Amino acid sequence: MYFHLRAVPPPALRNSANWMRRLFEDDSEAVRLRVRGHREGVLDRRYLDHDLLYAGVPPHGAVDGPRTDVVLGGRPVFPADPDRPPFLTLTAEEVDRVAGYLASADFEVLWALARETLLPGRDEDGAESGTRAAFESAHRDLTAFYGQSARHGDAVVKWLVL
Repeated sequence: MYFHLRAVPPPALRNSANWMRRLFEDDSEAVRLRVRGHREGVLDRRYLDHDLLYAGVPPHGAVDGPRTDVVLGGRPVFPADPDRPPFLTLTAEEVDRVAGYLASADFEVLWALARETLLPGRDEDGAESGTRAAFESAHRDLTAFYGQSARHGDAVVKWLVL
């Protein structure tokens, strides 16, 4: 299970769950090879934790806007199978706002706000440095993905691949 983000030129984007499903049909190894070009992004099964890093943790929750759109934000498009999660889409304008937010975000501040929430269950000896490094790496990857998508004027489609 992983959370997959894919850049799509706006003229190619379709408001069809079947079309969006076809965007994500490749196996995980093919996706990982393509991700190197930053036209796609992947978050592991801890994608909800990554969302906490950007959406804020109580009582410092983010207002609707670029912070909340980084991971889970977007307009839902529901597949025919009600047991499958919806696709999420961001317009090119929304991608540009998210890219601007990420480019100006200070990871140290984000980590400081979310640290206590993200570490429980991972608080073994030395776990903080590894956990922090994983979140910092994902932050760099998301910043690169959204930055390149914005430079190309792309929309973004996201989906939880089970």
